[in-house]
Parts: sequence; C-alpha cells; structure tokens
Amino acid sequence: MFESRTIENDMDWLRQVSEEVDFEKDNLDETIKVLDSYCLTHGVFAMAAVQLGFNKRVIYLKNTDLNKVEDDDWNEKTIIINPVIKERVGLTAYWEACASCLDNTGLVLRPYKLKIEYFDLEGKKHQKTFVGFPSTVFSHEFDHLNGVLHMDKALELKVMNKEERKEFRKTHDYEVISETGNYEDLEKEYAENYKN
Repeated sequence: MFESRTIENDMDWLRQVSEEVDFEKDNLDETIKVLDSYCLTHGVFAMAAVQLGFNKRVIYLKNTDLNKVEDDDWNEKTIIINPVIKERVGLTAYWEACASCLDNTGLVLRPYKLKIEYFDLEGKKHQKTFVGFPSTVFSHEFDHLNGVLHMDKALELKVMNKEERKEFRKTHDYEVISETGNYEDLEKEYAENYKN
C-alpha cells in the first residue's frame, strides 16, 4: 500500500514543481490507480499526485463537500490534469491539514471562487468554477503541484491529531470572509490585520 510522502522524510520531493502531463508520452494508469486506492482508504479531501510519488500535474478530488466530512466512503473521483487558474475572487479561511504535513494544522486564506482550465483523462479540455469549500480544497492541492505546503501560507499553525482537529473545527469552522473582490488584495489586507 502506498503512503503519502511527508515533511519528515521527503521535504525535497514535496518542494519540487510537478511536470505537466504529456498525453502522447505519459501513461497515467498507475498514477490514477494509486491515487484512487489511497483516497479510498484514507480520510482525505483530495490528493496531488506528487504526494504519492508521481511528479505530474494531476489532482484527485475525493470530497469537496463540507457536509460529507465524516463520510470517508464518499468519493467524487474527479481527476484534474494540468490545471491552470484563470481567476480568483473573494476570500475564505479554514484550518487546513494535510496527509504530507503530519499533525500541522494551519489557518489558511483561499479564494472564495476559482475559475480553472484543465484536462480530463482522455485529454479533453474543460473549464470549471469552484465556489466556497471546493475552492479551498482545489487550491490546497494546486499548491502541492508547485511545491507549496499549506504550512507556508498559514497565518497560524497548531499541532493537532485527527481527533483534536475534529473537535477544534467544531468551534473554528470554514469561514467566508468575502464572496467578491480581488483575492490577492483581500488576502494581503486580512493577513496584515491578523498579525496586528
């Protein structure tokens, strides 16, 4: 069984920028098989291929529904290949965790709405808009493709195991700060005010 690469043993690997998938040369069968198996047996929202040892720009979305957080069997099984972010709007905050970052839980700002372009497994191009929590899940995984961890962006970090995090989130839920406005400007302003 594959295990996630972690900051304890694989920091250099996790810090690399993933390579674009070449549909004429790359066979993704093993990558998708491992992603699918891992997500089915672990309580994660999603995984980037690099976290499981495949240096390719592939994201596997398992669950982007906050109402199904406790349902480990729920699986959207959405495969996103070579994603490009076209627009980021609004601002949210959530105490994020990560299979690769062990028990480090961080308060991270993300866009409320994202528009992306990506390819499916057949190489067909799509456009998709993520709104609310799905935007947070996608943004977290997209950062992995660029060697960025949620810990790098966290306004505050806490060390909590899964059960402690579950209790903590009961009083520190997903927060929509703004549904409109330029994400970069909102993020900068909020981060500056948070520190003061």
